[in-house]
Amino acid sequence: MSYWAWDSSLEIGIPVIDSQHRRIVDYINELNTAISTHSETEVGRILSELVEYTVTHFAFEEQLMEQGGYTYIKTHKKVHENFTHRIENYQERYRAGEDVSRKLLNDLKIWLTNHIQRDDTDYAPFVRKNASSTWISKTLKRFFH
Repeated sequence: MSYWAWDSSLEIGIPVIDSQHRRIVDYINELNTAISTHSETEVGRILSELVEYTVTHFAFEEQLMEQGGYTYIKTHKKVHENFTHRIENYQERYRAGEDVSRKLLNDLKIWLTNHIQRDDTDYAPFVRKNASSTWISKTLKRFFH
């Protein structure tokens, strides 16, 4: 059983972003499994991959916002930056031997749900209206292939 089940309340209507968000939820579920099985090596690996994927996702999302002419891009970028520092801090604490895994899972779930349903839902209409699918395709290849 998953820690967190994906549902339509997390969709913003941009398939590539919805897919990336779903992948982050998958990472969170993988992290939960590794914690449950007490696999420290897996926890560390998944945590590293989660941080890397999230940073790449944020960069891609910011490119979409810029292309779409999103008015509040600077604020959104700051939210991404603050969150990135937050999860990197968890990663550092984990590497130092602190068991932050359960708190991290909870924080990730709460933060990501709120971020998608509020911040990402806000920029989605700009991107759908203004960003061309050709540009999205090219950018997607650059970031995720």
